[in-house]
Amino acid sequence: MWAENKVRIVDIAEELGVSTATVSNVIHGKTKKISSETVRRVQEKLEERGYIPNMAATLLAQNGSYIIGVVINDHEKYEGQAFIDPFIASSINYLADEIEKNDYFIMLKKTTDLMEAVKFASMWNMVGMVILGFCDHEYQKLRHSIHIPFVVYDGYFENKGRICNIQIDDLDGGCQVGRYLRGLGHQKVLCISDNQECMDQQRYSGLCNGLGFQADFMKIPMQKEARKYYYQENFARLRSYTAIFAVSDYYAVDLMGFLQSLGVKIPENISVIGFDNSPICEQATPSLTSVGQDYRLRAQMAIRLLKQMREQPEYTEDFLIPVKLVERSSTRLCH
Repeated sequence: MWAENKVRIVDIAEELGVSTATVSNVIHGKTKKISSETVRRVQEKLEERGYIPNMAATLLAQNGSYIIGVVINDHEKYEGQAFIDPFIASSINYLADEIEKNDYFIMLKKTTDLMEAVKFASMWNMVGMVILGFCDHEYQKLRHSIHIPFVVYDGYFENKGRICNIQIDDLDGGCQVGRYLRGLGHQKVLCISDNQECMDQQRYSGLCNGLGFQADFMKIPMQKEARKYYYQENFARLRSYTAIFAVSDYYAVDLMGFLQSLGVKIPENISVIGFDNSPICEQATPSLTSVGQDYRLRAQMAIRLLKQMREQPEYTEDFLIPVKLVERSSTRLCH
């Protein structure tokens, strides 16, 4: 029934006594050669008749869709919930703000295959993309497969051109944590992460540099239930440290919850520090000390770079954004 009653461009044209080309041009925003009065009449009739355009066809007919795609790595550690990870959620929030401020639209996609971005970009005739969470993937292969500009968050790769990569200073962030804990008198320090690659390795290395000695490292399971059992099996080891640095706020808050469920007081028994300074730091009890990154600055830079690359297709740059440790209630002097 819906298909039979669907309003067509030809119906609108006949009712107004104009050509189908005129109606089509108004729909697609090509109104330079059409009088303002005709544009008004067509728009009013489209609204009156409830015309619903084929959005994909409309965007493909334009020279650019004004859509910026944001591609997120749906990594197994997110367990199908990538969009609610504190770092991903904060990044998307600020990107959405900046994209709207610059009169673009945001479209999100999560995938485990970076090359799916090729189809994603072409399907919607995008003007650019921002890519999150793909640490050491084949960005050069992607660069050769699409014509639009894209900006990478936290890429660890050899940039051979026509890509802009925005990293935060993970090494210095870890170093700030190390110096801070050393100043508090901590000598038994543990770093927890689900890997020792890319930014996590940089954060751990920085921690050791700041401490002035080699902190211990614990590789934890990515899945929440498996991690809980792992912590239970290694509870005595966890309790042997006076401070634990988690490479993300999510892992830090998760660990605090586990320790507190077994009667461990934070920070009285163990100090805990996270990384990213996402909103959950203030929501946690006690509030979480963390290394802060400027999400807004990063989003502003991403959109500015996309614009610059549209004007200068060969533009290439790697950026390193500074970070700053934010002290809260989850850490204290070591007694």
